[in-house]
Amino acid sequence: MKVTVWNENCHEKTDPRVLELYPGGLHAYLASVLECDDIEVRTATLDDEECGLTQAVVDDTDVMVWWGHMAHHKVPDEIVDRVHKAVLGGMGLVVLHSGHHSKIFRKLCGTTCNLKWRDGARERIWTVKPNHPIAAGVDETFVLDPEEMYGEPFDIPNPEDIIFMGWFNGGEVFRSGCTFTRGNGRIFYFQPGHETNKSFQNENVQKVIKNAVRWACPVKKNLEIPCPHFKALEE
Repeated sequence: MKVTVWNENCHEKTDPRVLELYPGGLHAYLASVLECDDIEVRTATLDDEECGLTQAVVDDTDVMVWWGHMAHHKVPDEIVDRVHKAVLGGMGLVVLHSGHHSKIFRKLCGTTCNLKWRDGARERIWTVKPNHPIAAGVDETFVLDPEEMYGEPFDIPNPEDIIFMGWFNGGEVFRSGCTFTRGNGRIFYFQPGHETNKSFQNENVQKVIKNAVRWACPVKKNLEIPCPHFKALEE
């Protein structure tokens, strides 16, 4: 399985806390979490040519993991279109935290993907669909303290599955782990992962991301969905 971890790599340049928590940047840290015998990982950032997402890279990616926050607008539309086409063709996509406002997630959802938010909250995540492959080995409930609060209403299409629900100490709730299918591609959105918190160091969070990558991996990629005039097979 070939995974590309994409990170805009902007906070790492302006906030030293990010590199203290995640040496090498969020992309490097997530790559180290994912890489194992059956997963080969590359990273890509805004700093790379074509944002690191050349046609060759996208074609060679089974699952893409996406983290973005302050530079969504800097991703060129032609790159978004390239990734969008790949998802429709079967490539998996795992969108993390503030990637909810990324161009690619909004394009796939067809909604604003807006939500409520505030910094410095305490979150308890509940596994509400424990029999789903993404929940394998994940505790029934676990706490992230601190984590950025994301609250409903979350303007997304109805998910196929809600696997995790978050509750925050301000009383807010949030659909923290949701799945979608677009064309031939599987998509998973997962809410934890503010850049100055330790959420990606949490064992349960790491399990969820690993499980999601395996769940989203396609059997086949680059599948076309044609619209031909079709002759009857049987008269």
